Amino acid sequence: MLYLIPTPIGNLSDITLRAIEKLKEVDLILAEDTRVTKRLLNHLKISKPIQSFHQNNEHRRLNDVVAMAKDQDLAYVTDAGTPGISDPGFLLVRSCIQADIKVECLPGPTALIPALVVSGLPIDRFYFEGFLPQKKGRQTRLTFVSNQSSTVVLYESPHRIIKCIDQLIEHCGPDRKVCVVREISKMFEEKIYGSLQEVADQLKAKTSIKGEFVVVLEAKPNLKN
Repeated sequence: MLYLIPTPIGNLSDITLRAIEKLKEVDLILAEDTRVTKRLLNHLKISKPIQSFHQNNEHRRLNDVVAMAKDQDLAYVTDAGTPGISDPGFLLVRSCIQADIKVECLPGPTALIPALVVSGLPIDRFYFEGFLPQKKGRQTRLTFVSNQSSTVVLYESPHRIIKCIDQLIEHCGPDRKVCVVREISKMFEEKIYGSLQEVADQLKAKTSIKGEFVVVLEAKPNLKN
């Protein structure tokens, strides 16, 4: 059995009771970064064998991990949030399914839904883009998201958030509404509301920019449902 276990994106209290229960029960924990996972396990007072499984070794380790999952219960955790959402996990899930290994994903933390809910934008329908390409294909994706008929959610790093908002202004115009949420569930969580231009101005006025960002972008006005 393979369990995909979401881990806190900020406040460690966000972990579910069931996630703690499964981490205690499984035979082995696969981790995107063993150092990050060990800190969480120490906090929870859980002692379990841990092995690394991340985007740089998943192809090399995949067959061995699937073989282990045939007669052991494995848990897979990423550094924060739900495995597979802009994180490794897809290849492992697909391979386990193909090998007739049961896969279960526990509900739990993810940055996507809290940002949507607090955005104040329509969320009956939305499109999740995740991280834009850093270079090749970035302009194509920006054009695509700017023309969506539903609310769009992007992830962005602190190093590229201003560039991202400036590029959205180029593709959407300065007046498109947006909500930028920083450091969800952490001590310095921040929400910035307004037009793309207003948010760009607020970000550029900051002396430093830290933390991970979720950008919730209004749908193209003449296409909104």
